[in-house]
Amino acid sequence: CQTSMSHLLIPTLPVIQNPKEVRFSPYVDNGGTTLGIAGKDFAVLAADTRLSTGYSIHTRNHSKITQLTNHCALASAGQQSDILTLHKYLKSRIQHYEYTHGKQPSTPAIAQFLSNTLYYRRFFPYYAFNVLAGVDEQGIGHVYSYDAVGSFERVPHSTSGSGSQLVQPFLDSQVGWKSANSKELSKAETVALAKDAITSAGERDIYTGDYVEICVLDAQGIHWDKADLKFD
Repeated sequence: CQTSMSHLLIPTLPVIQNPKEVRFSPYVDNGGTTLGIAGKDFAVLAADTRLSTGYSIHTRNHSKITQLTNHCALASAGQQSDILTLHKYLKSRIQHYEYTHGKQPSTPAIAQFLSNTLYYRRFFPYYAFNVLAGVDEQGIGHVYSYDAVGSFERVPHSTSGSGSQLVQPFLDSQVGWKSANSKELSKAETVALAKDAITSAGERDIYTGDYVEICVLDAQGIHWDKADLKFD
């Protein structure tokens, strides 16, 4: 009987002595630095154009700034796929609003809508760290700072990305009135300061470089500028 039942016995499996735990992350940081500065009747957005992963540079000329309306723009750092998805969704909803109401939404309205959009995805967030800038109906400059899940506030200046820890103290000193030398800056001085801030970040942060793109927003619309950074 034992011989006849031998083919029904369950074979013994080898014991795994050292099991391996395999982890997967859906996120990757593609680097880059963005900043926003609010003036009395204007706002300035700036960002570098390098797109990289680790030590590999995918492209040296990729814009991190998206124009949302004639008086509002968004700069984002983080994972490129999530940033593209977020920007595309925002533009489509703003376009739908314009078709429905016959006008573009205001900058404060877009700021709240972006917060709602990020909060809606809080359980699987967009890996995008955003700086929104623009002017309102009265022509007053606005800059908004966000975390990944939609918490936001209006601030005089903000920064995000791989070089943000280098840029933030500089902005606090030169724009945030935390230095004896701080003063209210003109539009030209603010643009020059934004270029200097991104240039300085590029000297210490390998994920920031190539070009700096400047977006100036005022009551007349949006004006663009571009300058060289280091290429190494």
